[in-house]
Amino acid sequence: MPRYCAFFGSINVGGNRLTMTELRSAFAAEGFENVETIVASGNVLFDFDARPTPGLEEKLGIMMSEKFAMKSIVAVRDRDEIAAAISDNPYAANGDPSRVHTMFLDGQGDPDQFNVLLADHADHGREKMSLGDRALYINFVEGVAGSKLSATWLERRLGLRGTARNIRSLTRILAKLDEVAA
Repeated sequence: MPRYCAFFGSINVGGNRLTMTELRSAFAAEGFENVETIVASGNVLFDFDARPTPGLEEKLGIMMSEKFAMKSIVAVRDRDEIAAAISDNPYAANGDPSRVHTMFLDGQGDPDQFNVLLADHADHGREKMSLGDRALYINFVEGVAGSKLSATWLERRLGLRGTARNIRSLTRILAKLDEVAA
């Protein structure tokens, strides 16, 4: 049975309070197996029948709405998609792993909209961005805390929702997936 990671956005911020125990229980009740949370809140590893990850995103989005009355972005990726989110990130090899992020998107970004995003951001910071496969790669050169790039700003310009993880976290998640597979 394939193993996946669900990346949730906006959990335990604002009014979206949810314990990882509650989240794991909801996954188990929906028939997901070997459920565990990893790295930080909002990262859930699980086994489930093979299917395209967008279908799992929809299923988990419905689960969050029905069980917790939350409209959280959920991006599901399998092991190979997570490995690609690291290896395809043009900033991962030379950037600070805590400052280089992959923002998982709920669809494929449009290159024209991405170019508008780059133009809009040109004079607002030193961050570097590249568009990937259902992903936006970001190097927060001076750190996330001081950046003017917010998820809302990025989502509005791309017309897609997303949730980001840094390379350090993604590497730990990938190692955990590989550990279970071994």
